[in-house]
Amino acid sequence: MNKRPESPTSGLTYADAGVDIERADRAKAEIKRLARSTFTRGVVGDIGSFGGLFQVPFTQFEDPLLVSSADGVGTKLKIAFLTGVHHTVGIDLVAHCTNDVLVQGALPQFFLDYLACGRLDPGVVQQVVEGIVEGCRQSRCALLGGETAEMPDFYATGEYDLAGFIVGLVERRRLLGADRVRAGDVLIGLRSTGLHTNGYSLVRKLFLEVEKIPLDRHLPELGRTLAEELLEPHRNYLPLLEHLVQTDDLHALAHVTGGGIPGNLNRVLGPELDALVERGSWEIPPVFLLIRERGKIEDREMFRTFNMGLGMILVAARERAARVEEFLQRQGEAYFVLGEVVPGEGRVIIQ
Repeated sequence: MNKRPESPTSGLTYADAGVDIERADRAKAEIKRLARSTFTRGVVGDIGSFGGLFQVPFTQFEDPLLVSSADGVGTKLKIAFLTGVHHTVGIDLVAHCTNDVLVQGALPQFFLDYLACGRLDPGVVQQVVEGIVEGCRQSRCALLGGETAEMPDFYATGEYDLAGFIVGLVERRRLLGADRVRAGDVLIGLRSTGLHTNGYSLVRKLFLEVEKIPLDRHLPELGRTLAEELLEPHRNYLPLLEHLVQTDDLHALAHVTGGGIPGNLNRVLGPELDALVERGSWEIPPVFLLIRERGKIEDREMFRTFNMGLGMILVAARERAARVEEFLQRQGEAYFVLGEVVPGEGRVIIQ
């Protein structure tokens, strides 16, 4: 019986299909090293198991509630792809998620990330994770785990997607939100650091397609390059507000993201209340003025797309507002008294 001749080539491998397991393992080893630098006392075990373990400090609470949130960075990632600067989007990711649980009075405990790409580039992954780690340090929470997925032909070359998941804790009696807001409450605004992570589809259309402005061009109106402005990290308000949310001085917080002031401040209003916001009560940063001017964009569109310079709005009882202002002054924080809550129909009125 004749023997079948041996094939001159070996069989297909995962690497032939575009997934390099050894390269991925090297990247994951660096991720583990970075993640360990964020570990808090609650972390149990190490990175690398199928699930992250965390000992929740329930004994420090009388009636604790878990608060969770998930988000991404949106098309701001396109600016990272074009510039090769990837660490700021990691900061953005954690800051956005942190602010979303902070508005309910919760303090972050741990964070997980999801990074997916067509071809895993260890240098890019390291930059992104370094940003996530910096964000976790700002939020005083642990990077407990995550997923790095390499999916050939699914993403364009040099592109990736990024998402994050956070879990925080709040004492039930400290829970902030619409149930506590009353007519007469004072609205206090805190500065954003620019666009944060919203409105980038419009901004890219305007600056990169219509105006065709190179990202490395210095714009006098901004005092820096377009890329530096667009990659400015989303502000994390936890370091400023961590102690304030654990007092009785606040009724609610509104994180101003997609939908702008009208689409986020209304989330802390009951159906029988309106928020009156005085136009001109705060200083609108140059980037928004530039967008409005270059794009000939109507005010209504600007206010429902961008934060317009206010990244967080505090809602305080009138009798406690002075205490809140004193707190912010001690922190050296600039703030704006924007208006008040009045009887109404659940609307935000910018007048």
